[in-house]
Amino acid sequence: MTDTKPAAPSTARHGYQVDVVWTGNTGQGTSSYRSYERTHEVRAAGKDAIDASADPVFLGDADRYNPEELLVASLSQCHMLWFLHLAADCGVVVTGYHDQARGILAENPDGSGQFEEVRLAPQVTVADRASVDVAEALHERAHELCYIAKSVTFPVNCTPTTRIAN
Repeated sequence: MTDTKPAAPSTARHGYQVDVVWTGNTGQGTSSYRSYERTHEVRAAGKDAIDASADPVFLGDADRYNPEELLVASLSQCHMLWFLHLAADCGVVVTGYHDQARGILAENPDGSGQFEEVRLAPQVTVADRASVDVAEALHERAHELCYIAKSVTFPVNCTPTTRIAN
């Protein structure tokens, strides 16, 4: 007699590839800390490149996105996309969404650092008053489902506000 266990559900795996290309060689390479620019491009096949750099405090270009901003943006985007998905599934008609996400990075004396937290502050507009309570409750579930939030070791807090469309 053989012991048979039900097959475990297969886990879907999705791959992501980006190219990060340094564009900041001013002709001297990295011959000194100040001899090169931190400019680079983030590229993915078939998409416009993202002009990026270091944070200006680390000698970066303030006109370009930096990795810290992109991490905060990723958390905000993931939360928003899950929230919209859940709202659609629940019959909540969302007509507007604007998140003012903020992250805090603590820099250590040795120059390393880590994020201490990210705060999401989505301002959601729904079509009718009856949807407000449901919409506000969906943020917790969106946070539980967010791939990016589940992948970081620092707290991601969310303080949403909901208003009714005019």
